Amino acid sequence: MPSVILNEFKRANAAGEIDLNLDDIRARLVMSNTTCDTENDGIVYLADYTTIDVCDSAGYADEELDNEAVNKDDANDRAEFDADDSTWLALAVCTRQVVGYVLYKFVTNDADSLPIAYIEFAAAKTPDGSNFVIQHNAEGILQLA
Repeated sequence: MPSVILNEFKRANAAGEIDLNLDDIRARLVMSNTTCDTENDGIVYLADYTTIDVCDSAGYADEELDNEAVNKDDANDRAEFDADDSTWLALAVCTRQVVGYVLYKFVTNDADSLPIAYIEFAAAKTPDGSNFVIQHNAEGILQLA
């Protein structure tokens, strides 16, 4: 399945309930059994997903994004959200391949954290103990038209 921007994020963004520049935005690596790629309607919080299938590498933790920025792109008639590339240091092998990540606004826990988007990798990846890096799209992590 392709990447998807969550409907609840679209609503919250339009209502001014999320600030991509200032809120605690994080990335959660997900493995091949995830349903994040197929669920959108009715998903309000991370806890609403049927199966997130979080990366189960030893010592894994979600990555807080650094240097978030929202910019206007007049040439393409959109806003672009970007941040520094995300790096997990020495990410060990997990039980399944990593297929993408969930971008979300962290609040306290999964019951109140707002999913923003599921972003699928072009090809599944297998952590091997080295640094695991997500190089965000040069046009930004999200393009909001």
